Parts: sequence; structure tokens; C-alpha cells
Amino acid sequence: MIAAPAAAAFERVCDGIADNGFAMIGDFLPASTIAMLAADARQRYGAGAFRPAAIGRGATRAQRSDVRGDRILWLDDGDAAPAVRSAMRALSELRAALNAALFLGLFSFEAHYAIYPPGACYRRHRDRFRDDDRRALSCVLYLNDRWTAADGGALRICRDDDAPRDILPTAGTLVCFRSDDIEHEVLPATRERLSLTGWFRRRGAHPA
Repeated sequence: MIAAPAAAAFERVCDGIADNGFAMIGDFLPASTIAMLAADARQRYGAGAFRPAAIGRGATRAQRSDVRGDRILWLDDGDAAPAVRSAMRALSELRAALNAALFLGLFSFEAHYAIYPPGACYRRHRDRFRDDDRRALSCVLYLNDRWTAADGGALRICRDDDAPRDILPTAGTLVCFRSDDIEHEVLPATRERLSLTGWFRRRGAHPA
């Protein structure tokens, strides 16, 4: 049985979103679960299951490695990997806590693994599409063991009223922020950078 996050972790995320539109906590899941997720992602990556990520949607969808250089694999609640099921369950419980505390109307969660090869980046952007308002909160769970500042690859949170904040993608760290409000970017790293990235979604007015 994989341990679930403590209620205090959910409360800290809720408080951060309510106060600043942003929250970060370490050790969201046990180190053993994070290691299992990382191993699972790398095994699938080695098997060729990942695809280059794109930007935009519909007629404007395109692969632009100069803008976004990660490779991704979409996940779902029925995934066979125990660690993925555990992570999805924990994030579902976080969604319930956010709804109870903040009345956000979060209905579902979509997620993928993301691997950035050395030197890859993702330029400054927001996560919500212009023609689809369903993405409400972005979440990133980092899977990188023994990460240091010398490795680079920080998530840079950009706020108009504050200096940018850089967050190292350290194993077990969860970052959650409002998809429509907070611009962010992924800085290049000197080693492979791995995460489970997803979005809590509302029932939106626009089709997918």
C-alpha cells in the first residue's frame, strides 16, 4: 500500500492557491513512489512511447523545438503502472480538497509524463488555450533525483507584480498554479529533466 499525502499537504496547496494563485510543496509523494514513477517513465521513453510535444491546437498546432522541446506521453486513470495509479489517486484527492476549500468546480484531471532532453526548454507561456477555458489549475510533480542548481532546468514563475521565481525540479516537489493567470517557462537543463504534468479542469463552455 503506497502512502497518501497528508491532509496538511492538501491544506497548504489550497492556502497557496487562495492567497497567491500558486503553491509549492516538497515530498508530495513518498520517495519510493517518485522513484517508481521516474523508472516507469524512462522505461516507456526507451521503448519509444513518447512523442514530441506541440504548441497551439487545431489548425495552429505545430511542433516548434525552439519554443518547446519536451517529449510527452499522455496518462489516464486506468494506467497499469501502480505508481501512476497512486499519483492519480493522490491528485484526485487534492482536487476534492481544492473544491471543498475554494469552490473551484474542478471536474477532471488530465496528465502526461514530460521528458526534456539536455538543452531543451519551454518558452514563457500560459497553460490555458484561448478558445478553451476548461483548464483551471496546472500541476507539476517533479521526478528528478539528486537535482542541483548547477543542473539548471528551473521552472520560472513570472508575475507582473513581482520578480520571477525559479523553482528547481527536485524529486517529490509539487507545484500548482492558476492556468489562466500565471505565465511560466522551463529553463534549459544540463541533464534529462522529468516530470508528471497535468491540469485540473472545469466543465467549460468550449469544446475540446
